[in-house]
Amino acid sequence: MSPKKKSDESETHVSGQANKPLSLPPHALPSNKFIEELAVNVEDGLTSAEAKTRLEQYGDNSLDEGPGVQPAKILLKQVANAMMLVLLMAMAVSFGIGSYIEGGVVCAVIILNVVVGFFQEFNAEKTLDSLRSLSSPTASAIRDGKNETVATAHLVPGDIVELKTGDVVPADIRLLEVMNFETDEALLTGESLPVQKEANGVYEQDTGPGDRLNIAFSSSTVTKGRGRGAVFATGMKTEIGSIAAALRASGKKTREVKRKPDGSAKPHRYLEAWGKTAGDFVGMFLGVNVGTPLQRKLSKLAILLFGIAVVCAIIVLGANEFSQDREIIIYAVATGLSMIPASLIVVLTITMAAGTKRMVQRNVVVRKLDSLEALGAVTDICSDKTGTLTQGKMVVKKAWIPARGTYSVGSSNDPFDPTSADLSHTATPPKDQNASAEKQETGDEKAQSADELLNDNNEMKDFLNIASLANLAHIHKADDGWKARGDPTEIAIQVFASRFDWGREKFTAGDSPQWEQVAEFPFDSDVKKMSVIFKSNTDDNVMVFTKGAVERILGSCVNVKKSSTAEPEDMTEEYEQEILANMEALAAQGLRVLALASRKWDGASGKNEQQDRNEVEQQLTFRGLVGLYDPPRPESEGAVRECHQAGISVHMLTGDHPGTARAIAAQVGILPPNSSSLSKPMADAMVMTASQFDKLSDDQIDDLPVLPLVIARCSPATKVRMIDALHRRNCFAAMTGDGVNDSPSLKRADVGIAMGQAGSDVAKDASDIVLTDDNFASILNAVEEGRRMFDNIQKFILHLLGQNIAQACTLLIGLAFKDESGLSVFPLSPVEIMWVIMVTSGAPDMGLGFERAVAGIMDRPPQSLKAGVFTMEVMVDMLVYGLLMAALCLASFSVVMFGFGDGNLSTGCNDSFEGCETVFRARATTFVCMTWFSLFLAWQMIDMRRSFFRMKPDSPYIYTQWARDIWANKFLFWAVIFGFVTIFPIVYIPGLNRVVFKHTGISWEWGVVVVCGIIFIGGCEAWKWGKRVFFRRRAVTGLKGDLSTSIFAKYNAEECATP
Repeated sequence: MSPKKKSDESETHVSGQANKPLSLPPHALPSNKFIEELAVNVEDGLTSAEAKTRLEQYGDNSLDEGPGVQPAKILLKQVANAMMLVLLMAMAVSFGIGSYIEGGVVCAVIILNVVVGFFQEFNAEKTLDSLRSLSSPTASAIRDGKNETVATAHLVPGDIVELKTGDVVPADIRLLEVMNFETDEALLTGESLPVQKEANGVYEQDTGPGDRLNIAFSSSTVTKGRGRGAVFATGMKTEIGSIAAALRASGKKTREVKRKPDGSAKPHRYLEAWGKTAGDFVGMFLGVNVGTPLQRKLSKLAILLFGIAVVCAIIVLGANEFSQDREIIIYAVATGLSMIPASLIVVLTITMAAGTKRMVQRNVVVRKLDSLEALGAVTDICSDKTGTLTQGKMVVKKAWIPARGTYSVGSSNDPFDPTSADLSHTATPPKDQNASAEKQETGDEKAQSADELLNDNNEMKDFLNIASLANLAHIHKADDGWKARGDPTEIAIQVFASRFDWGREKFTAGDSPQWEQVAEFPFDSDVKKMSVIFKSNTDDNVMVFTKGAVERILGSCVNVKKSSTAEPEDMTEEYEQEILANMEALAAQGLRVLALASRKWDGASGKNEQQDRNEVEQQLTFRGLVGLYDPPRPESEGAVRECHQAGISVHMLTGDHPGTARAIAAQVGILPPNSSSLSKPMADAMVMTASQFDKLSDDQIDDLPVLPLVIARCSPATKVRMIDALHRRNCFAAMTGDGVNDSPSLKRADVGIAMGQAGSDVAKDASDIVLTDDNFASILNAVEEGRRMFDNIQKFILHLLGQNIAQACTLLIGLAFKDESGLSVFPLSPVEIMWVIMVTSGAPDMGLGFERAVAGIMDRPPQSLKAGVFTMEVMVDMLVYGLLMAALCLASFSVVMFGFGDGNLSTGCNDSFEGCETVFRARATTFVCMTWFSLFLAWQMIDMRRSFFRMKPDSPYIYTQWARDIWANKFLFWAVIFGFVTIFPIVYIPGLNRVVFKHTGISWEWGVVVVCGIIFIGGCEAWKWGKRVFFRRRAVTGLKGDLSTSIFAKYNAEECATP
């Protein structure tokens, strides 16, 4: 749907109505009537086919955000920039002194740069624009009976959406179910306080937006509770759509005048504001205050090179006593142009766009381009466990009830099917069992039916009440099997309760439910508990049901029922230790352990009454433990190993029990495989609890020999302290997060990584990149892509600036060739210089930007952002390759001119062929050498250290691997081949050679070109060999062995003891 059409329709849209008007606005309809008119299945949601049809009918759920990618603006950007200004000045000088051929060539260079730059940047902007839509907020919608993460833009009227704390409401939604649900509507109504919503209310048709309490408005933020509802208005039909023009108001491009409290301002304040505005414009024009840090750094480099270019031009004029000769002036201009990397910023932009596109294919969406530069420098990754390192498909394997013993669940192929696994029971508690995680099916326990296990078992019923009611998950059987929606942990517990036919819907649904919910206290990562208050309609008892971390639940329990025939007894310290021992036994099996507790509630029990959470979650009766198994992702172990091989430490920061965390960390390789045999000091250094870590002061943390690899029972504040501790050790940290409370640590980390499926919108907004599959292995993909992009940027910068050095040295040293009149005879003509710049820079450098990762890119330590792309290696390489090229080009000119020629430089050889044949032949030889060396250097840059002929040492194709390597990057291949081939018509076409390029055809001189080419290739190979020897020796004297062993080696020190 076009923006214009959207705007026109929004003008006729009635406030509060749906995209397709209903009989009354949704806030004025009872929920059942609304569902009927909207034609939606509340349980299974829309089908994928119906959602697609409605999307085509109603269009994207997005506001009219302007024209998007603007070709005219991109074209203007190609012309109005500092680099193009230099070329325009060069063209003006050329035409001004009557050098029409040179001026025409510069004009052709300008047109080519503008055309190529326009199309490449246009495609790059389209790529980035599409990525922006990928990184936009997502919603949790029910489609085909399953929870799906749907891009906000793809929501349609009729979608059933679930909302939780931290979500941004994706569209105007008629609420159908709420629990303690509040939204911040300040953006829409100006109301500073959150608004409490209710699902059952029905309001007058003309009720204002602020009083429609059964509506959640698009772009408002959920500040508390949870809700569920149906979308009825999207895009410009939403309430926020009516004020979209105000939301789209662009920021001013002029600086504000500093005024006094009374609004007046002195004249110098106006001058200050105008001056700063002008400075902003100049900075934007030069590119030094826009773009990513690397783009700004390279723009400053370009300005520095412009200054050097001016100095080079002055040197040329000075060497010829500031002669007014036209050829001298145009040569000075061309020498200056040889120092200007005209394609630098364009190639960088295109490389970044291509890199972000590749990342999407590897399940990583880049939200901030700055993070592309940071990914390659990551030294530490702090990751959550559930759903990231593990599959997030939890199943309950064990349940322990003190008065009854241990219940086990057998294996099942469908984690959502409550009928698919055997149940068994033993009176033996977990701490007295000797079974590994792999043997947790039924062992020698006899399988029993759910009815048998529930017979005369009130303790089990009390346990199941908590499991099913202190739980927001929903499971049901559809035509194509069992479906579930909700948090993976709660789904697993709900499935366990349903195995006994004790599902939540059985007790809460229908006209006269057995239990009616009064209040809900959602899981909080600080208190690590979740509680609900339910009122029984059979005996009017009001009960509190609580589940959460074992230690936190025990701290709130005052009694426990130890025997089925006795009343609950007071909780003693000895029995607490027994409970903890059973928890440790379950955790050692790799199970995530939660505790369940309950109590009678005598306080406020009205639906709109406020209860004090601290009071609700006290005086509890301990009911038992539940052990959930979340198997590690198959790829996690390999990904962690590759991180270690790349010199990256992986830290697990999880809310789980230390035993569970330790077991899973060992399985995925975060802890060494023999961790059970480690000494206590080493084990303490590797694994800590958040309480241990948080008790330490910053100084004490800094005094630790090493930071822990695993922190259990982690809170959001602990994550922030861990990031700060890593920063104080000069580490470069990436942090994963999904909840609202994770936002501070995501912002504090060098690279914040949000979860695309389980993550809240607030966490995504705070992040730098988003994982679309919530998979730890995708973090490794992002790091690898970051390193590849960093490498490629180094490659094309090295190629570009190495050429600049070669051209500048050749042209400046070539000033020493003086003719009989005392003027310099140029080894390269101005047009030749411009051709070399045009053919050997832009396209080959773009090709290098697309180059795939070199072999072993993840076998080396992280890059240093302090040095950036301009490492000592890169700067030395620039000089070596540049000087080698310049020396061989000058040598080729000298050999043809003085070795085999008569050495007569004559007069006027910069312009006329008469009497200057030897000079023209020597110039052609130099031109071919410079062009081909520059092109071959691009191929040498595919790998900055390995031999061109052996870029893949393990390849079986010993003699042909080099051909496979250059063919793999077809863009670079054809860019180089084009430069190689076009030499021949330029050298031999009559008129073009002598009149335009100031050279002539060559014959035996090709022998000089071949010899110099062999020397150049040999020199590059010798230099790379020397680098390989140097870095091998440095590696031997530094970290011995591979990097993965050093990750654990530093934990072997005797002093690795926690204070």
